[in-house]
Amino acid sequence: MRVIARRTLREFWNNHSDSEDALKAWFSEAENSQWESPSDIKKKYPHASILPDNRVVFNIKGNTYRLIVKINYDHGQVFIRFVGTHAEYDKIDATTI
Repeated sequence: MRVIARRTLREFWNNHSDSEDALKAWFSEAENSQWESPSDIKKKYPHASILPDNRVVFNIKGNTYRLIVKINYDHGQVFIRFVGTHAEYDKIDATTI
C-alpha cells in the first residue's frame, strides 16, 4: 500500500514522542501490506474499527492514540485523515474527517 502522507505522522510524533515507535511500526506494516478489503485489515488488526466510506480507525500504542485512514483499495492507497489522542478523537466525527 502507498501511505499518504507520512509527514502527518512525523509531525504528530514530534509532539508526542511516545507514539513514534508505534506509528513507525504501523507505517511499515501498512506499506508492506496488500489490503484488498476491510477483512484483510481485520486479520492483522482485529481491534481496528471499520467505518463507512472505506475509513478505518486504528488503535495506536495500546489504544493511547487513534489513527483514522481512508483507503482506496483499487489503487492501493492509504490516506491519513487524522492522528490524535483519545480526547482529540472524541471531538471529531471519524466518518467525515
